[in-house]
Amino acid sequence: MTEPKRALTGVRVLALETSLSGPHATKILADMGAEVIKIERPGAGDVIRGWDKAVKGLSSGIVWIGANKKSFAIDVKKPAAREILQRLAAKSDVVLENFAPGAAERMGLGAKELREANPRLIYCSLSGYGQDGPYRDKKAYDALIQGEAGLMMTTGYEDAPARMGVSVTDLISSMYAAVGILTALYQREQTGEGQTVDISMFETASSWLGYFPHHYWHHGEEPKRYGMRHQYITPYGHYLASDGKYFGLAVASPADWDVFCHRVIERPDLFSDPRFLDTPARRKNREELDEILIAIFKTKPTEEWLVRLDKVRLPHGLMNGVGEVLEHPQMKARNMIREIDSPVGPIPVMASPLHLSASPDRLDPMPALGEDTQSVLKGIGYSDAEIAAFKRDGVI
Repeated sequence: MTEPKRALTGVRVLALETSLSGPHATKILADMGAEVIKIERPGAGDVIRGWDKAVKGLSSGIVWIGANKKSFAIDVKKPAAREILQRLAAKSDVVLENFAPGAAERMGLGAKELREANPRLIYCSLSGYGQDGPYRDKKAYDALIQGEAGLMMTTGYEDAPARMGVSVTDLISSMYAAVGILTALYQREQTGEGQTVDISMFETASSWLGYFPHHYWHHGEEPKRYGMRHQYITPYGHYLASDGKYFGLAVASPADWDVFCHRVIERPDLFSDPRFLDTPARRKNREELDEILIAIFKTKPTEEWLVRLDKVRLPHGLMNGVGEVLEHPQMKARNMIREIDSPVGPIPVMASPLHLSASPDRLDPMPALGEDTQSVLKGIGYSDAEIAAFKRDGVI
């Protein structure tokens, strides 16, 4: 059977990556067919390999962001490693690094040096605060960036901000890094020249503040926190039913409010109540409305409310746990749960959410640490004798 041609087939990415943001960016590219060569420490690997042993002894983190990549184990502190990685970069389309600003330059693997040898190279740096500015050298972790970038102050309840449960700022920055790389690759097709891409967790997270800055610029308003509710639309959010389960709904238009009052909760008096006449009125009186709705929704089980909402086609959904998501009928219908081979046998994984009609995603076996080191070295011209010397000297 002929291997399908994927969107990024032929694109080689040298991944000088660690932890989450960089590895997730290259995972997006690898899923779409790019050859991603992941640089890891001999014997230890990426720090993410030590997170846990949840997957038959493997780290859940490395299974998540390590599949579809080649594992290249090399001690970057050895002098010989610099020449090896420079040669590899000269034969690559993309280099991504998410070290501290300046670290790659000190290793001889900075953008200027590598792009002089390979002008077509796309060089992406992903860091906490970017490659310049007064915060350039500050260390960054997800929770710290959620706070610094304003996201935490928009999340949670009035008396307490909250951290989002997933490492959202790592994921936001990784997505922008992938978009930046793809944009630069497209421009290279027009100009023949590569370029550098500078991505920061702080800026990408701040960009997700959305419309809140406009309220501040024009009215001096800081966003309030409403827990599971929406700042501007009401009713919108999750409510507790009589069976102890949460379900969510959104009433976003006058027509929605009409059918919600008359056919879902069967309270036409609320539709004509001047306190709740339109969105601004409901927003002004949100606490009174919420108190009424909380009491109403506790009178019937979740399934009955979902049936009523479904009949009038009002947006709604459940509050699922991880297990319920993995067993979700839509996940199964869209073939989102697959199986791959790994050093510990077959394991389930979540497939790429990108569905391209002519370019299927890829699900290659999960590599062991350093599994591809020798083949990569041979592919860039090193002999068996040279590779043996690298092993003897502790370079690989």
